[in-house]
Amino acid sequence: MAFNGTWKVDRSENYDKFMEKMGVNLVVKRKLAAHDNLKLTITQEGNKFTVKESSTFRNIEVVFELGVTFNYNLADGTELSGTWSLEGNKLVGKFKRTDNGNELNTVREIIGDELVQVSCNIYSYFQKAKITTKQ
Repeated sequence: MAFNGTWKVDRSENYDKFMEKMGVNLVVKRKLAAHDNLKLTITQEGNKFTVKESSTFRNIEVVFELGVTFNYNLADGTELSGTWSLEGNKLVGKFKRTDNGNELNTVREIIGDELVQVSCNIYSYFQKAKITTKQ
């Protein structure tokens, strides 16, 4: 599948403003600076995805099925509830914070040798990851 592989985030744009609009406080933002060293390992089997996130801040494994609602915690502990769907070649996530209802919509797409993620709520941020291992 197109998303299968290990991806290393090599750049992010507007991440601070994005976290601010999502309601993440300044102390937590400083702790999340280590999260910039993020690596994603994505495995798809039919409609089931396994995403392993590893960084100096945390290591987790998230398993979800397309179109099925699940809960997910951001690196700062914020809990989201929502779904991922496949729309053409794009992986589209629609989530809401469980504490205040703020929406987080994100799109992941393979462009060339990069996994590009665009997350939007009140303020957008962009994250690009280069593939390190193709599965």
